[in-house]
Amino acid sequence: MGEKKRKEAAKIHSFIFEKKNYKFMLIGLAFITLGFILMAGGGSDDPNVFNPEIYNWRRIRLAPALILIGFGFEVYAILLNPNQEK
Repeated sequence: MGEKKRKEAAKIHSFIFEKKNYKFMLIGLAFITLGFILMAGGGSDDPNVFNPEIYNWRRIRLAPALILIGFGFEVYAILLNPNQEK
């Protein structure tokens, strides 16, 4: 009798998300990681020297946009119902 209950309990336990959700989560994580990598750098080793490279287009516009797109993918992945047919 105990073995039957264990088998039934094993059937009940499953992942919260499906494979499709995890794919979108990984895509979002890749966008976020790329955004932070693009945002890095541009500083100066000498505090008395100003490096205007810190305010270039890549760090001010592109990197934050990629991070926001990544967060959008993460929200979509969490809300996605993979069992719903379209």
